[in-house]
Amino acid sequence: MKTLKKNMNELLQIKLNGQTSSTRCRTVAELLRENDAPEIGVAVALNGAVVRRAEHETTTLNDNDEIEIIRAVQGG
Repeated sequence: MKTLKKNMNELLQIKLNGQTSSTRCRTVAELLRENDAPEIGVAVALNGAVVRRAEHETTTLNDNDEIEIIRAVQGG
């Protein structure tokens, strides 16, 4: 079965932190930048699997992906 990649200008439909969203981002790293996530203190899960920081630039997003961005918060 052949998979057709979406044009870079087309919107992907994703679920981000439980909310339906549209994005032109094609990688986890782009999505983090688009959402102003800090460089450290962030964990990402893509369709239930943790994405290591070293893989953020190369992990691609697809229609209907579910992404969770978890930010560490200091309390006191």
